[in-house]
Amino acid sequence: MILMNKIKINLLAFSLLVTILSGCRVYSFKDAVIPSDVKTIKIGFFENRARYVNPQLAPKLTDKLQVKITSNTKLTRTNSDDAHYIINGTITNYDPSQTVGVSAQQASTNRLTVTVHVILKKTLDNKVEEFDVSRSFDYSANLTLQQAEGQLADEVIRTLTDEIFNRIFSNW
Repeated sequence: MILMNKIKINLLAFSLLVTILSGCRVYSFKDAVIPSDVKTIKIGFFENRARYVNPQLAPKLTDKLQVKITSNTKLTRTNSDDAHYIINGTITNYDPSQTVGVSAQQASTNRLTVTVHVILKKTLDNKVEEFDVSRSFDYSANLTLQQAEGQLADEVIRTLTDEIFNRIFSNW
């Protein structure tokens, strides 16, 4: 009898939990919102026109964005200027000069700020949207810029790629 009551209580608690959680919406940034008539995309090379040029940033950012779009959407990549979406971008700022943390009268934390200007051409609507994505990345002041770039490279690329993807496909 006691065992049956425990089972009933556990089932009731489980049912209540499922009901509560089903009312909550889990937001996923992997889901792209794309009009049904959009089928093709052209992704141009992201040029680096920043004052300081990290030679690895532009090709890695371009490649990562291409992979993210092709793996998270049903769009077909093309090199045609007649693609339904055409994405181009420029790295406009790569600034490692900011000190953001001071300890014992010495810099303890530096900040790298990276800005990318994105141009999205929607050929079916004959519209062009432009926006900037800018993110800052902190690193130890004990590191040289080259050491910091080595440590931050994956995070910089991933963060900028996610931000660009979300701005284009998730209306962020």
